[in-house]
Amino acid sequence: MKNIIFIGMPAVGKSTIGVVAAKHLGYNFIDTDLLIQEKEKRLLKDIIAQEGLEEFLKIEDRINAGVSAERSVIAPGGSVVYCENAMRHYKEIGIIVYLKASFETISTRLKNAKKRGVVLRENQTLEELYHERTVLFEKYADITICEDGIGLEDTFELVLNTLKDRRIVTD
Repeated sequence: MKNIIFIGMPAVGKSTIGVVAAKHLGYNFIDTDLLIQEKEKRLLKDIIAQEGLEEFLKIEDRINAGVSAERSVIAPGGSVVYCENAMRHYKEIGIIVYLKASFETISTRLKNAKKRGVVLRENQTLEELYHERTVLFEKYADITICEDGIGLEDTFELVLNTLKDRRIVTD
């Protein structure tokens, strides 16, 4: 059984669904944003403020590309799709599940992108970021789960059923 890596925009539920999936499957759970904070001994927003966006992405790439895991659900930050080394690594060690939600769903769930630590370039809107990342999420995804119009519990069931149908996980 491979690792399961959730990608998607902030507020799609990567960590929330990831924890539930890990418990249900008997897997470990890894939130790579927490790994970055632990290794850097700073909050993500502080790393970005102190080092700048490009340096943050280098740190994110290095730490994600170094994740060593088996039978784990991994929830990287949404900006991981800018990190080629990390995404190549994740393709090698697991199945990448894109939790997809419309911009309207994301903007409703995400009240303050900056406070949430969302990686936005200067003068970039959340909608511009959404469209920029969507192309990358689709590029890397092995499986896409659309969660528009359904709650987290239904999203979890859809993820689990899809993984079982593809024989990635068993009961």
